[in-house]
This record gives sequence, C-alpha cells and structure tokens, in this order.
Amino acid sequence: MRAQLRRQTLASASVDPVLSFGPVMVDLTRRVVTRLGEPLHLTPIEYRLLTHLASQPDRVVTHRQLLKAVWGPGHVEDTHYVRVHMANLRKKVEDDPSMPKHLLTEAGIGYRFRP
Repeated sequence: MRAQLRRQTLASASVDPVLSFGPVMVDLTRRVVTRLGEPLHLTPIEYRLLTHLASQPDRVVTHRQLLKAVWGPGHVEDTHYVRVHMANLRKKVEDDPSMPKHLLTEAGIGYRFRP
C-alpha cells in the first residue's frame, strides 16, 4: 500500500512539478524551495512535512497521519515532533509565523495547507 501511495504521489508530482504559494516556490523535481527567489534551506523533515501537506490542499491532515507519513509508523504517538517542526517550517515560509496564511493549525486535530 505504501508503494502505491508513493507512486500516486510521484505521478501527481509529474503533472505539476512546481508548487507556488505566496512568495514560496517548491520545485518537486529538483527538491528546491525558494522564497522571494532566494533558496530556502529546509531540513529533510521540514521538506517532507511541506510536500505532504501541499499534496492535500485545503484538507485537514491529522497529527497521526503526518507522523506516520513523515516519521513512520513507529512515531504515531509523538505529536510534539509535529509541533516543533511545523513551528520551524512556518518561520521559514510564512510572512508572519504567528499569523500563518498557508500552514494552518486545526486545533486538536492537525494541520491544513492553504495555497
């Protein structure tokens, strides 16, 4: 099942290999993220969080789903991982991390990506 999901993600990425929201552009083919034309350094975890959320725009992704997709099935109870890395990701991609426009928190549930 994991292989099928990976293939589906790769197939959808090949349709539009560049994702842009606000001043941020994500080149999925080259794995390059820029903000205002300047390259952003994202950790592998931050990159996977961003691309996983962006692959499901305007849908709520639960903490458990993110943990399983990004860290693996052995970490589904470690919700603090998501909070820490999401805060770091917001600092890098949002104009005002305290008032995010793209990486939104759904209190008690998870996160939503709004392009």
